[in-house]
Amino acid sequence: MMRFCYFLLATLLLVPAAARAQGVAVIAVPPLAIAEAAFNSDREIASIAMQISQVIASDLQSTGDVLPLGPDKLETYTLPEASAPAFRTYRALGAKAVLTGFVQRRADRRITVGCYVHDVTAGRELGRVGFAVADTEWRRAAHRCADLAFSKVTGRSAAFDSRMVYVAESGAGPARVKRIAMMDADGSNHRFVTAGDSIVLTPRLSPAGDQLAYVSFAGGRPHVRLADVSGQGDRPLIPDNRVMSFAPRFSPDGRRILFTVASNGNSDIYVADASGGGVQRLTFAPGTDTNASFSPDSRSIVFESDRSGTPQLYVMEADGSGARRISFGGARYGTPAWSPDGEWIAFTRTGPEGLTIGIIRPNGSDEKRLTTGPRDEGPSWGTGGRQILFQRSATGRNGLFIVGIDGSQPRAVTTPLGGSDPDWSIEGAR
Repeated sequence: MMRFCYFLLATLLLVPAAARAQGVAVIAVPPLAIAEAAFNSDREIASIAMQISQVIASDLQSTGDVLPLGPDKLETYTLPEASAPAFRTYRALGAKAVLTGFVQRRADRRITVGCYVHDVTAGRELGRVGFAVADTEWRRAAHRCADLAFSKVTGRSAAFDSRMVYVAESGAGPARVKRIAMMDADGSNHRFVTAGDSIVLTPRLSPAGDQLAYVSFAGGRPHVRLADVSGQGDRPLIPDNRVMSFAPRFSPDGRRILFTVASNGNSDIYVADASGGGVQRLTFAPGTDTNASFSPDSRSIVFESDRSGTPQLYVMEADGSGARRISFGGARYGTPAWSPDGEWIAFTRTGPEGLTIGIIRPNGSDEKRLTTGPRDEGPSWGTGGRQILFQRSATGRNGLFIVGIDGSQPRAVTTPLGGSDPDWSIEGAR
């Protein structure tokens, strides 16, 4: 686990946020232009400084909300100018903000990365942050600088310093292998968490990104397991291996896990401490109750149930009381996930158009389809509550895609193998 030394503090207020969707209406606004030249650095680590600048630009470009100007073809600046930029130069470029920074070698052979964000129009600093990292950890520092820039110019949190997990698929037929894979949100630092010696499904990261809950078929029966992402531990959530359990998801504080238990033709939702104790049954209705997700304040739970005859979305209190149906769109609804800001619930909709990703308010209003299908499913939210990661099946290969809640064109996530069952950590810390 990487350790960061924060030596600078973010300051001042946010600039006005870009227009947001009201209800289901979307207000189109042009991206905010932010200038970013290559960070100032010593010659010895100039290549690292340029790579940091390029990763920041790539992060910002990927949002569609921010247009980075640079780092190519922009002149670099002196170390004093990192904290006091020449605003006239950036105003001439049409930039609304400027991101500057420096990279320096430390006596302990680590590097210091400092970032500053300024409002070009007002000529004032919006925020600053800094890190001391090993040479090999510069990428995470770059993501954190991009997080700072995005949040200060839009007023929304970002997910650049976050991780994704998914089920990586290789081979075909009886030789098909499924392994849980993990990577940074930009596709870097890809690695496998499980060995591929048994079928695995639905990996779910803890909010802090240090633990993983998933379904394993080891032993022939599906059951929820917990693993440290460091690879130091892997154990069943429930010691009784006779229990068929699946569909795990962490609570917002990471201390509890929702999951489903199937028994005697019925499936119900349970909750347990992440340590494995305190198991409690929450639903008792005939049929299938599954795919539960906590609200951000942990007071409510959304879940999928066929108690009305077809799979629909229901919201209940955290103790299982007061269940009420919220989906009435004339289709089948499943795999709900509550957004980290509490404003939306994402879901998979099955209708005449196939499987599509949609969002709905927790009270059942403002339903909106974000993708056109025909085989899109399994939504998972990014940190800011503005982007959703999902699985798309096409031409015989599963892949991962991201769509904004404005319904803009989904973009593919690059993975070395076909991917399914994705999950996006809602916090960058790890």
